[in-house]
Amino acid sequence: MTSDAQEPQSLPIASVDVAIIGAGPAGLMAAQTLAAHGVDVDVYDAMASAGRKFLLAGRGGLNLTHAEPHETFVRRYGDRAEWVSAWLNAMGGQAVREWAASLGVDTFVGTSQRVFPVGMKAAPLLRSWLHRLRHPQDGQGQVRFHMRHRWCGWSDTDPAGAGGLMMTSPSGAVRLQARVLILALGGGSWARLGSDGAWVPWLEEAGVPVASLRPSNCGFDLAGTHASTGQVGWSEHFRSRHAGEPFKSVVLRFEDSQGRRFERKGEFVATDSGIEGSLVYAASAMLRDEIARAGTATLTLDLLPDRSPDDVQRQVSHPRGSRSLSSHLKSRLGLDGIKMALLHECLNRATINDPVSLARSIKALPLTLSAPRPIDEAISTAGGVPAQALDEDLMIRHLPGVFCAGEMLDWEAPTGGYLLTACLASGRWAGEGAWRWLTRKPSGH
Repeated sequence: MTSDAQEPQSLPIASVDVAIIGAGPAGLMAAQTLAAHGVDVDVYDAMASAGRKFLLAGRGGLNLTHAEPHETFVRRYGDRAEWVSAWLNAMGGQAVREWAASLGVDTFVGTSQRVFPVGMKAAPLLRSWLHRLRHPQDGQGQVRFHMRHRWCGWSDTDPAGAGGLMMTSPSGAVRLQARVLILALGGGSWARLGSDGAWVPWLEEAGVPVASLRPSNCGFDLAGTHASTGQVGWSEHFRSRHAGEPFKSVVLRFEDSQGRRFERKGEFVATDSGIEGSLVYAASAMLRDEIARAGTATLTLDLLPDRSPDDVQRQVSHPRGSRSLSSHLKSRLGLDGIKMALLHECLNRATINDPVSLARSIKALPLTLSAPRPIDEAISTAGGVPAQALDEDLMIRHLPGVFCAGEMLDWEAPTGGYLLTACLASGRWAGEGAWRWLTRKPSGH
């Protein structure tokens, strides 16, 4: 169950009370929680420094959490809301802001109710957090970091439980034993930052069910939408001129085969092969699941959401004289650029030249999607260790002393601070659960 050629029994053994594998937000919060109880913690991570994905996610402005009412916040987790709500009741959006303030980082609420650090960046918050963990106050436990330590499976002599972990390190292979183990290994996106899903087969080998990892908050490839050629994806003409450009102020509508509906106004971007961006990410779970069921998913775009259907019909039908259609639509409706190009891309000549059909298409232009983009391009992942495999403290039911936290759990959420908040909250929840486990288990068990 380990790929290392050296026999596990001959390896040096590191023995610790609490081992946390994964130095992302969930793992660090679990470490902080246990240290606050006076417990010494050893944190292991395959990367050279802690919080690599956290830092990259915050490069354009760290969205910590969201300021909407708590009840609305919890509903963002869809059919996992009841499970996740237990963690969020203990550490919701306001608690995250208070936690940041305790590290000397003030926050503000943006116009979309998203919450950001005043300086917008992740690095100052992470530096303060790591300093706090490495320099405990009186009565707190010590947090020791072991970087470039990669978990590579269970020991053959102990295939389950908190002992018998196989690790690779800069000094070679080592076997790790711990009274308590917290796994916070992330999902399967952004493998270059350590979140590669390599843990899935190791948990499955230990008898832990794992729901398949799937892309979440992701882009999509188009099916054959080019009217004149029927080719998959954008035409070369559209791709060469408009890939990377945003569609601003549109409404995306989608109804799946189960009768669920999505409708939201926002922006997204044309890519080389399809679409991505905040509006697409918000609908991505429904779109992904529909593609899995039916092979494709067809959404509609309202390109002029601030214009009524009657007004669009009236303006399109207005005599245009010698003006081209493009000039006419720009003059009467302000429709030009990538939106005008999309109409030419998706509609045949007969539809373009029929005012009634054209007006209808402007208000409800269909786009058919064939596949989500690969998981490593996704912002996050769905799937992972399901609720039924865990007890109320996030401990694996048949592996006493082994807890899970963060994105490796089977939940998903849209962007907007929901992902980070739930990772932090689950880390705190698992940390408290591990503390309760330690206090009722005598040393040596």
